[in-house]
Amino acid sequence: MGKLSASILAADLARLGDQVKLVEPYAEVIHVDIMDGHFVPPIALGAVVVRSLRPVTDRRLHGHLMVDAPEDLFDELRESGLDMVSFHIEAVPEPGPAIRKARGAGLCVGLTLKLETPVRDAEPYLEEIDDLMLMSIRPGWSFQTLNPDVYPRLEEARAEIDRRNPAVELEIDGGVKIENARRAVEAGATVLIAASGVFAEPDPADAARRLAAIAAGSPPDGEVG
Repeated sequence: MGKLSASILAADLARLGDQVKLVEPYAEVIHVDIMDGHFVPPIALGAVVVRSLRPVTDRRLHGHLMVDAPEDLFDELRESGLDMVSFHIEAVPEPGPAIRKARGAGLCVGLTLKLETPVRDAEPYLEEIDDLMLMSIRPGWSFQTLNPDVYPRLEEARAEIDRRNPAVELEIDGGVKIENARRAVEAGATVLIAASGVFAEPDPADAARRLAAIAAGSPPDGEVG
């Protein structure tokens, strides 16, 4: 069964607790984008946001690290209440030590790939991780349009995950909306990460409900594509 991960990058941060509560019945994961202004130009969120969210929700808090030297943040993020961290394979010279450091900090761990990074670069680490996240936009900004080049990449990753470690979750991050979510699931995604596709909708709770249903394989009334 697939699941929805609601990304707070597009939420109203002035009402963040209330926004999370709106989607909590449908989102099994709350996705927190952490950016340093170096790996990607924006600076966004961080341990202080994780710390403020932890008392508000019992959902898994998943940090997507778009930073240089991600291993430097693991201990602080875990102490702040983060449950899982995914870092970009492009940000480290060798993923193995960073994966092990995240585990040592008490975090579940995943790898994230930009659109231009070959899926095969992550394959040697599939036995060591909990999650593989494929970007379907340029990392760093919400409100982008999903790049359809991600679909064959999801299919390639799905085949390798099924062969090497079926327990690994396959996530798609970027531009996920009602009209393209089914295609992502058909390509093999088990986690739909949605930011503007949830929080920029007129009714974020209803958008979350519909996306969660698609992720689980039972599209709701009115779903297209």
